[in-house]
Amino acid sequence: MERRREKGLTQAQLAERLNITDRAVSKWETGKSLPDSSIMLELCGILDITVDQLLHGGREDGASGPAASPPRKTAGPRLPRRGEGRWWLAVLFSGGLLAGLLACFICDTALSGGLGWSLVAALSAGYGWAVLLPPAVLKRGGAAGSLLALSALTVPYLYGLSRLLGVGAVFTVGTAMTVVSLLFLWAGYAVFKRRGWNAVSLGLACLLLAGLTASVNGTLYLLGTTPPPDAWNGISILLLLLAAAVCFTWKRREDGAPGDG
Repeated sequence: MERRREKGLTQAQLAERLNITDRAVSKWETGKSLPDSSIMLELCGILDITVDQLLHGGREDGASGPAASPPRKTAGPRLPRRGEGRWWLAVLFSGGLLAGLLACFICDTALSGGLGWSLVAALSAGYGWAVLLPPAVLKRGGAAGSLLALSALTVPYLYGLSRLLGVGAVFTVGTAMTVVSLLFLWAGYAVFKRRGWNAVSLGLACLLLAGLTASVNGTLYLLGTTPPPDAWNGISILLLLLAAAVCFTWKRREDGAPGDG
């Protein structure tokens, strides 16, 4: 507790950096439980102490500087191996898509004497490759990278798909749904980025999903592609609102636990 206060951190701030609840931090400081081994090194790095000092509740003078360096030194050599593994996964992912596309081209040419449906497969594969490869395979950009790729590539993909299929509604309706969905996805990302994974974030996510459901149903109705929203649409929104209420109630119960702020 003393070391946390020296660092100018509240229980809530420390919990947010570790992606846990402030109730867990309160239990550590009152001696009711110990930190999980999976976050112990990260906790020591934040507090600038050694694992031994953390477990025994003490801190020697002048030991805080070298204490945090061993975890960083041991983590360094493993990074190239993990990165190398991701590059091999990227090669396999790209090679698998390419092999599948070649099979599609061969089958399409053999059956119809030209390229038809295989062009749709090629466009979809290219879209999937561009969206999934950097964030999901190479771990570049994380969730923000995925959202940026979706934001930049979905509308061009829908346009190309509508031209290949000769169906203009694919572009008009698809673009409207994309804009609505991306607005709520970015809002959800901002919530979890700011607050971390906790009951309040989940409650806000349920509220966003309820708003997304209502917006999608309303947009499709205004575009004339679906009938007016029915009772089932209202029930789904109501269930999401109830889930949000449960999350917020759970958070209030956690806030009632003893501990300083």
